[in-house]
Amino acid sequence: MTYLCSDFNIYLSSSIFSRFMSLKRFNAIDIIHNRFDISLPDSSPEKRQISSFYGENVFNDDTMRKYLPESAYFSVKAAIQTGTNLTKEVAGVVAETMKKWAMDKGATHYAHWFQPLTGKTAEKHDSFFTITSEGKAIEEFGSKELAQQEPDGSSFPGGGLRSTFEARGYTSWDPSSPAFILEVGNGKTLCIPTIFVTYSGESLDYKLPLLKSTSFIEQAALNVCKMFDDTVERISVTLGWEQEYFLIDESFLLARPDLMFTGRTLLGKHSQKGQQLEDHYFGSIPERALNFMRDLETECHKLGIPVRTRHNEVGPAQYELAPMFEEVNIAVDHNQLLMDLMERVAKKHKLAVLLHEKPFDGVNGSGKHNNWSLATNTGKNLLSPGRNPGQDLKFLTFFVNTIRAVKEHADLLRASIASASNDHRLGANEAPPAIISVYVGKALKEVLDFIAQGKESNQIMIKEVLSLLKKTPNLELDNTDRNRTSPFAFTGNKFEIRMVGSSMNCSGPMTIMNTIVGDQLNKFKQEVEQLMATEDKPQDRAIMAILRKYINESLPILFEGDGYSKEWEEEAARRGLNNRKNTPEALYAYKDPKVKELFIRSGVFTEHEQEAHYAVMFENYNLKLDIESKVLADLCKSYILPACYAYQTKIANNIFALKQLDLPSDSFASQSNLLKELSDHINLVASKTGELEEAIHSAHQQPDFETEAKAFCHHVKPLMESIRLSVDYLEGIVEDNLWPLAKYREMMFFR
Repeated sequence: MTYLCSDFNIYLSSSIFSRFMSLKRFNAIDIIHNRFDISLPDSSPEKRQISSFYGENVFNDDTMRKYLPESAYFSVKAAIQTGTNLTKEVAGVVAETMKKWAMDKGATHYAHWFQPLTGKTAEKHDSFFTITSEGKAIEEFGSKELAQQEPDGSSFPGGGLRSTFEARGYTSWDPSSPAFILEVGNGKTLCIPTIFVTYSGESLDYKLPLLKSTSFIEQAALNVCKMFDDTVERISVTLGWEQEYFLIDESFLLARPDLMFTGRTLLGKHSQKGQQLEDHYFGSIPERALNFMRDLETECHKLGIPVRTRHNEVGPAQYELAPMFEEVNIAVDHNQLLMDLMERVAKKHKLAVLLHEKPFDGVNGSGKHNNWSLATNTGKNLLSPGRNPGQDLKFLTFFVNTIRAVKEHADLLRASIASASNDHRLGANEAPPAIISVYVGKALKEVLDFIAQGKESNQIMIKEVLSLLKKTPNLELDNTDRNRTSPFAFTGNKFEIRMVGSSMNCSGPMTIMNTIVGDQLNKFKQEVEQLMATEDKPQDRAIMAILRKYINESLPILFEGDGYSKEWEEEAARRGLNNRKNTPEALYAYKDPKVKELFIRSGVFTEHEQEAHYAVMFENYNLKLDIESKVLADLCKSYILPACYAYQTKIANNIFALKQLDLPSDSFASQSNLLKELSDHINLVASKTGELEEAIHSAHQQPDFETEAKAFCHHVKPLMESIRLSVDYLEGIVEDNLWPLAKYREMMFFR
């Protein structure tokens, strides 16, 4: 019996073919065992204090103060803090200074660094070098090159904002996020954070909507804050993300086409030992992983990314790192830069970083918890209670308004974190459910209940509430417990959005959070002023009356229990909370008229931009499932079925040989039963793979991206899951040395 091996274009006997099919898998294991022979890069021993090199590759405040003339420095600071435009002259001074600084550090090129709707970052490199009209070689970089570029970018997702043949698009400098020098190998490039827009100025990226939403909420929050403290001049939105990821040897990535092309294992039998013992969680970090982390942290610190925390996560081979809080725009830029750095540093260590939300079935997936808060220019966290009644009331105002904003726009917040990859994680045992609820902790829940039951006209009640708040411990001393099953939890002095996926750009959910809370704060101020005018109430009593109304309206979304339980699904339905379990269902929130009005009212999206971003999210969903389903079909036909046929033949030959010995049939009953099991599952995989290919073709024939998404969700995905069940069963019974794909027990535990 012979098989054709296309890779080598030769015919191999079935025994040789079997060894070839397993070659990549066992080669990967052999390579890992011999990693000690490979000279790994220096693991960045901490010979210097981090403070001595932190931000050395960033055109930050210290660098600007050192290099820029005083007038230009203060102009840039004003632009960052207040959004004022820089004059062409000042921009020219900044550009010349930035070029000198970058070239002093060895940079030869510059790039406008932006965040298109692919979810990745993008950059187009141009050299400082140019030739003058006299033929003289010089290094040039002026205000024009700094402020704006035309990177074309016609192939980036646009959601209909422009046609492919309409290639012109612009990147425009964002002064609020500092430029930095990116080191790749021996090359150094000055990277300038920018927005990316169409020829007509419409958003083609994640950054511009984030900047608009940030400006919107900061003004709304400032207006409300001045009701309590007229000395506050600015409000800033802060974000602290927590990045979870898996780390495996790169040889496994190369041996698994599904990991290489989709970021997750489309097939794979659960390892007998997974995370049951919870022994990996916060355990001793493996030396190889720690060396990677140390190198990564060094690169982060050079780029001003303030990472501080590192630890093992729950899943085997899963880890987490987290930085200090930063202004939201810079925090998002740093997270995008981090994900790029992780992949680069991992390659140096012959490792592969998996950022997919669910790379391995049966163990915890990875999230990117977004810790969101508001702060004043005086350093006051508005979501941390103070030590006197006025400050406590201010905290309560921002606290309750945030909860009500989430209650009013829960479906929109759910839509902001919807993706094909995050669908595998939401609602699983380790991740927040697709039902949006808010956890505030026992102590604060009692405070809210107390206010909700109070009497609006009772001045004593107001004092009692504020007194109760004063008696509670400071929230920074952990007034609340944690609830890992809650998608939106108050964790002491911030709200934690736990449902964000590990591979996502944080801008999406942060843009929505800023917009809905900003809009809610505007409504709150209007209602308070109206109540004060119509009923002649003092401000504190008017505020308490409105907050009491908001709390009662928000009670359905407040939940302190187990968000994973079936009982909560039933209770949530009774409360009128939606359970959008997949991306196509979730994304329809963007079609809601109140959402369209919200975006237009806030100025975050025009109607055209909103429709485009909505379309891109659907297109990304469809494309990812298209790739996954095609890779799965190829794996079944090129890897799984040939290996199973070889084992099937081996068992059949064994039965045939035993029959020739005239042995009774019960002598080979186990082989016969095994052969039947094999044949049944082989036939199922073969037939389902054919159905899968037909379903993929059918999905592509749908008239629009929405119905195409439904076809992928409700027809293609179930077939993929059905195929996986049979293949994973086959993995458990096919002879180990014939199985072609690296197994879970190897990928997660071979380090």
